[in-house]
Parts: sequence; structure tokens; C-alpha cells
Amino acid sequence: MMELKQLQYFMAICQELHFTRAAEKLGVSAPNISQQIRKLEEELGVLLFDRIGKTIVLTDAGAILHEHGAAVLGHLQQASDAIADLKQMKGGSLSIGVLPGDADLMFNALLLNFHQTYPTISLSLLETMKVTEQVLDRSIDIGVTIGPVNDERLTSIPLFHEEFSLAVSKNDPLAKESFVPLSRLLALKLVMFPPDHQCRKLIDRFCMEAGFTLQPHIVTTTLSSLLQMVQSGVGACVLPRLLLDNLHNLDIKVVHLRNPTPSQDICLISRSDRYVGYAMRTFIKTLKEYIKTAITHAKSS
Repeated sequence: MMELKQLQYFMAICQELHFTRAAEKLGVSAPNISQQIRKLEEELGVLLFDRIGKTIVLTDAGAILHEHGAAVLGHLQQASDAIADLKQMKGGSLSIGVLPGDADLMFNALLLNFHQTYPTISLSLLETMKVTEQVLDRSIDIGVTIGPVNDERLTSIPLFHEEFSLAVSKNDPLAKESFVPLSRLLALKLVMFPPDHQCRKLIDRFCMEAGFTLQPHIVTTTLSSLLQMVQSGVGACVLPRLLLDNLHNLDIKVVHLRNPTPSQDICLISRSDRYVGYAMRTFIKTLKEYIKTAITHAKSS
């Protein structure tokens, strides 16, 4: 009869494709892990790994066990999480990954409100360029990222369609315009995020598709300094419309960009095999309500 320990050893070797590294990861000896895999192969009557010199690869039988083994361990983890959730009763912790810049753009006010409403849940917010990878390797619980995300290992919840607009000083002649075409950006003095920032990447992509490249006047990594420069009339900036509308800054005028309007879909992702506990359920519900309120405010302003 296959033991859970043997399955855990087998799955660790599948991940590392190396007996010694798998043993180190599990904190057991290499001979011990080799012996358990041999016993497992004898019980099943098949080889699970082909050993080609120093390299090991899964056999067809090994691939079948790997697929089912992942499901078994996933269900056990869900059971463990569900029991922990029951014991904590309305507590728990949650780690959230967002793309760089999004913490400023969306989450600061949300986190403050969430903590005041649910003080027993501890939240940690991490800015990362690898939202999807870190959700998959379980180093974060949920991620907010650009969609669509097509991976059967992940559950994706659409949050909203984000459009970008032009922010200018209220004294700028453009402040009187209801919209400007995207191509007009080429002639403007712009203050922007650096090229590796996800907001900037999106704008650059739309501009390239329209046949031109932006040459910003000033580049800065912080949202507060961008807004300060726009307000002071140093230059114009392209930012998410939802953010700009919810600033309610009378010194900054928001002008629509058209032909085309830069936009992207934002979604929330988590592992499909993860137990959705109280902390996660509560955060997702709060996040959806927060976005809905922000969109309503933006439309009414």
C-alpha cells in the first residue's frame, strides 16, 4: 500500500529532478529517499523514473502518478486549510501580490478600510513583477494582475476594465478639450513612469501600434511626484482614469484619450486547488465592492 510519505518524496523528486536536492528540500537523507522510491516502484511493479547518467526523467507511469499525486496532495492541503480556518473562526492571514505601482494606484485606501473593518485578518501586500509565478509557487495567496490569465492551475476573477486618460494642469489649454487623439501625445511635454513600469509599458505598446514612440520630458517612479508635476504645469501624464477621477484634485483636469483609448483588463487570480478560506472570501468581496464604489464615484464626478 502506497504511503503518504512515499508520495511526498516522489513529488519532491518530480519538482527537483534530482534525488539529492529533493532530499535536502525535505530534510531527509538521499539514501532514505532512494530506498522509499525503490519500495514504491516495487509495490507498483513499474519504474517511475528513467535514470540516464546523472539525469532523471519521468516514465509514462511516473507521469500518471505525478498527475494524481498533485491532486491528492492538493486535496489534503485544502482539508488542512479548511480545518485551520474553522479553528481560527473569522481570523486568518492573506498575502496579496500586485504589480509595481498598483499599491499606490488602488490599494492603500482599501487596505486601511479593510483593516478597520476586519481587524482579526492580517494582510500583507507585496509589489512584484511576477504575480502569476508567485501565486503558482504559493509564495503569495492571491494576485491582482493584467488579464486575461489562461492557466488551468489558476482561478481568474475579472475585476474591471481599466481605461487610461490624460492628466493636465487646470491652466493647460488642453484642459478645455473633452478628448484628444492618442497621436497628440507625441507633441506634448510628458512626465511619465519609467519604461519598465507596467502602466508605461501599456502606453508605449498602444503608441507603438499607432506608429510612434514617446520621448517623455521627465521620468519618475513615484505617483505622487507625477501628480505634483502635472499640477504645477511641468507636463501632462497618462494614468488610469479610475485613479484620476477618484483623486478629486481641482488643480488637475482629466482629458479622454481616443483613437484608440489605452486600456487593459484587471483580474484577481488564485490557485484553483487552494481552499478559499474566510480571509480570502472576505477580501475578494471587499475588493469588488471597493472597485464598484470607485467606478460609481468616478462616473458621478
